[in-house]
Amino acid sequence: MDLVARDIMTTDVETAHPDDEVGDVLERLAKADFNGFPIVEGDRVVGIVTQGDLVRLFRKKDRLVWIPIGVPPFSETLPYAVDFSLDELDLGIDFVKNARKDVREIMTRDVVTVEADAGVGEVLSILAGEERDINRVPVLENGRLVGIITREDLLQALRTELDP
Repeated sequence: MDLVARDIMTTDVETAHPDDEVGDVLERLAKADFNGFPIVEGDRVVGIVTQGDLVRLFRKKDRLVWIPIGVPPFSETLPYAVDFSLDELDLGIDFVKNARKDVREIMTRDVVTVEADAGVGEVLSILAGEERDINRVPVLENGRLVGIITREDLLQALRTELDP
């Protein structure tokens, strides 16, 4: 049997909208067991955003800081801390400013996608390619989002296919 994207994709795809606020998307990602959302308008993919994109908004002088999630007393945080000192007091102001931005301002617009009938080789070349560090690829059918494939999905499918 020749595997195609449709065979290995996850069809229950969590998405975000370009008008969603960065803070809301960051909070959703902190609670999710994955680290990125396709950004959709209707059922059309217009971008993608990852935790890495969001964390870069709060990087100060090449140092990462704890990013509080929710409202005070900030019961949750994202695990990206290495250093925070009192000389970075403007972080609070910067956090509020960035948290209220629309995701459209930071999303990657040049999204690599794959068609539902694409072969596993094409999916493999995207997710294992060296040109871009892609961990997930949205799956389209007639231009509409129908699924997503992560590196883990691909590896599990290959293991199942190769294991008699």
